[in-house]
Amino acid sequence: MERREQPRARVVADSVAPDGARLTTIEVTLHRFVLAELNTHRAFSRNSASSRAIPVRRLINAVRTAPAVPLEFGSARSGMQAGPVLADDSEALATWMAAGDAAADAAERLVDLGVHKQVANRLLEPFLWQTVIVSATDWDGFWEQRCSPLAQPEIRAAATAMREAHRASVPREVIDGGWHLPYLLREEMEIDPKVAVRISAARCARVSYLTHDGIRDPALDLELYDKLVGASPPHSSPLEHVATPALPDRPAAGNLKGWVQLRQLVLSGGGMGMAVAPG
Repeated sequence: MERREQPRARVVADSVAPDGARLTTIEVTLHRFVLAELNTHRAFSRNSASSRAIPVRRLINAVRTAPAVPLEFGSARSGMQAGPVLADDSEALATWMAAGDAAADAAERLVDLGVHKQVANRLLEPFLWQTVIVSATDWDGFWEQRCSPLAQPEIRAAATAMREAHRASVPREVIDGGWHLPYLLREEMEIDPKVAVRISAARCARVSYLTHDGIRDPALDLELYDKLVGASPPHSSPLEHVATPALPDRPAAGNLKGWVQLRQLVLSGGGMGMAVAPG
């Protein structure tokens, strides 16, 4: 059996607070069909590429040229774990690829009929790669459950890649009043914190549109941030990845131990209120 494309992961921010609480943000690309298994972990703050936001033809091209293929085809048996992999999985692989082509054909037909992408793209999801940003201070439960031999191979490979990236990363020390800032470049770390937190949150939001291609435009980031917090209702989840160490008068809340998320400060209107309001 030929080697198939594997999930991949990289650390985009790694910080340690004065009390030792480590906060890590990881970008992972995994099989879309195991996304639900990642999303069950409540210790995580997550943002994920959206099928409602990405043009249909872009995803159709992804399915036709670089589909997400199961890492193995285990044999059928009762229970949640598959049996031994098929000795020859060529026909199973061909069947999977044919299903992807059929889904792409059907999506194209829906586009021709004038159907919106929020419907047409759903047909393509089993054959897509999914990019997700995950921030957490507590990873042990995820490693234990998803790196296990009992986990489905695709989520196990993604979790293993995330664990290896986490173990290889060296966290940056953040002082009281400092910030954990995913996607900020090294030379951007010294800019005004009131601007930096907004840029970082916007870049976390951009994963929904698959626009992380190495291009950085702070003006557009600030514009997007204003749209996020100014919407009705506001789109606040990207603000969960940006955080500052907890203090006695500003205790941690939410799912990050030892840290206060920007989202909490925006919703409460306290602390960095002037910094995070729309510009």
